[in-house]
Amino acid sequence: MKSILLLIRPDNHQEERLQCALDLARAFDGHISCVQVTPFDHFIGGDPFGGMHGCAELMAKLRTEEKVERERVEAHLAREGASWDWLHFDGNAVQTVLSQSRLADVIVLSQAIRGKTEGIRPLPIAAEVAIHARAPVMAVPAIFKGLDASGTAMVAWNGSFEAAQALRLALPMLRGAGKVCLVEVTDDMHDFPATEAASYLSRHGIAAELHQWRREGRSTADVLLDAAAQLRAGYVVMGAYGHSRVRETVVGGVTRDLISGSAIPLLLAH
Repeated sequence: MKSILLLIRPDNHQEERLQCALDLARAFDGHISCVQVTPFDHFIGGDPFGGMHGCAELMAKLRTEEKVERERVEAHLAREGASWDWLHFDGNAVQTVLSQSRLADVIVLSQAIRGKTEGIRPLPIAAEVAIHARAPVMAVPAIFKGLDASGTAMVAWNGSFEAAQALRLALPMLRGAGKVCLVEVTDDMHDFPATEAASYLSRHGIAAELHQWRREGRSTADVLLDAAAQLRAGYVVMGAYGHSRVRETVVGGVTRDLISGSAIPLLLAH
């Protein structure tokens, strides 16, 4: 994970994203590309006659906040001795992150925040970016205690194409893990078992432990969170949206539940 893309935005969880990016940079001797996006489209209005007008006062306030945030983040990066560069764009955050991630090894974003929260919420875009990006997304929880890349990594395995893609993209991180645990939920029947994933990892010099977790009437997301807690996983590698987003939005799904309920980082890929 040498090339780390970090979204910069003056919200109340920027510090957690920054800390995760720094943990990755230290673990893999990586470089952080700070991408600051002004959501220009949010500050443009239309009139009934088709004209457009900008909210100049709001834009000026936002520019000031962005300048303060850049100075704060760059001072932090300098203290840490990190390697970084800074890019600023006006536009849509998702489209900008996707465009700038073409040569990224990992994209650092925040998980969606449930319930009420003070200050500016982080943009809930991790799932959408993971679906379209060629790089995995590290979705950072609201309460973040650091990423131990040399600790235990858990891979949520269900035999899907998405799970396989996440496993492949996570190889650089899994090589640095002290332990890799492949976890299957026993009630999820599929024709591509975790033994195949373990064999694939072994060809890359990675030994993996196989674990089967009973559902016992719980949702898949709850089972995986329980497994991660008991295995003391530092992060979870998983495929994002094995079902369509429409289905997960309507009837629920593992990605949606985990990305707004996990207490540990999620490495997502589609």
